[in-house]
Amino acid sequence: MFDEWMDKYENIIDYGKDLKGLSDSDKTEENIVRGCQSNVWLTAKEVDGKLIFDADSDAIITKGIIGLLLEIFSGQTPQDIATTELYALEKIGLKEHLSPNRANGLVSMVQKIKMTALAYRAKQNQEK
Repeated sequence: MFDEWMDKYENIIDYGKDLKGLSDSDKTEENIVRGCQSNVWLTAKEVDGKLIFDADSDAIITKGIIGLLLEIFSGQTPQDIATTELYALEKIGLKEHLSPNRANGLVSMVQKIKMTALAYRAKQNQEK
């Protein structure tokens, strides 16, 4: 969609601006994403068999990255989230254009989202 990386960064920042954020009561140790240089918190709830994620960060680029991930994953079933490969991120070259710390943070965010989906999928299977 964009030819220049500065335009892509601006778009990522816009994803962060679109996040409603989290209340202070949701910014807990349980909700923190480990492995990020900045603080990132992630919550999830199940609605009609699909996961709805909310997130926040104290850094604008990181908030944009988690916002982009929520755009991809939120509203999907736990099964789909757990098995989705993120070819889109590879295709746009996001990881290669991030600092090593932010790239590690991106991996940590994806892992937290997928682990959350696995936990909800296990819960759904128990309820059957």
